[in-house]
Amino acid sequence: MGRGNTNGRLWRIESLAARLKQDSLCTVKDLAQQHEVSERTIARDLVVMRDQGYPIETDRGRGGGVRLDRRWGVSRLNLAYPEAVDLLISISVAEQMKSPVFLANLGSVRRQIEASFSRDKHEQVKRLKSRILISATASTFVQASLTPLSKSVVQGLHQAFIDQKAVVIAYRREDGATSRRRIEPHYLLLQYPVWYVVAFDHLRNESRTFRFDRVITLEGEGDSFRLRPLSEFRQSLERHELLR
Repeated sequence: MGRGNTNGRLWRIESLAARLKQDSLCTVKDLAQQHEVSERTIARDLVVMRDQGYPIETDRGRGGGVRLDRRWGVSRLNLAYPEAVDLLISISVAEQMKSPVFLANLGSVRRQIEASFSRDKHEQVKRLKSRILISATASTFVQASLTPLSKSVVQGLHQAFIDQKAVVIAYRREDGATSRRRIEPHYLLLQYPVWYVVAFDHLRNESRTFRFDRVITLEGEGDSFRLRPLSEFRQSLERHELLR
């Protein structure tokens, strides 16, 4: 089978899956007309889909109906590595917060995702999780001062944290003054619902903490940094009462 035919079949199978999820019952004839192929081609596609794990049911007889098992919701979930990392980190945060809601199945989900990683990837995720700190709930005063987060800033800080890359930020202090800083995002800290980046600040040449919602803009610097131990940041965290 040529590359064009292969790509066409892959696209058609994705389209068939979407149609079968939306409609409780279709016929092979309808599906063939929709995709402008023969009924025999659709029949072969359905065989491939069964082999891939789709629970396809068919009614016997000419022109019989085709459906997905009504009990079927999720079979296999394909996640890119960054998506899986984000999900594992989110699960880790929920587990560390010890919230009784939804925790019953999170452990099982976490183990299934971790099992899909190679040993090297598993160790990378383990190191990332160890760099996320959970503290007590933020005071009502701090919560009242929380402002909407910039999606681009959050994504930039998140990526710099994972890649261990320095970034340049424009930061608004509590008194409203702004300054430009080059920082290394070593740790992330949640004082619910406020997120902080625990960083080495090259302007001050010392460890500092920055609230996500006060970062106005962010520029990627590209320089890699070596992770500093948490002990180097503990004094700054304790001074701002950010550790339990």
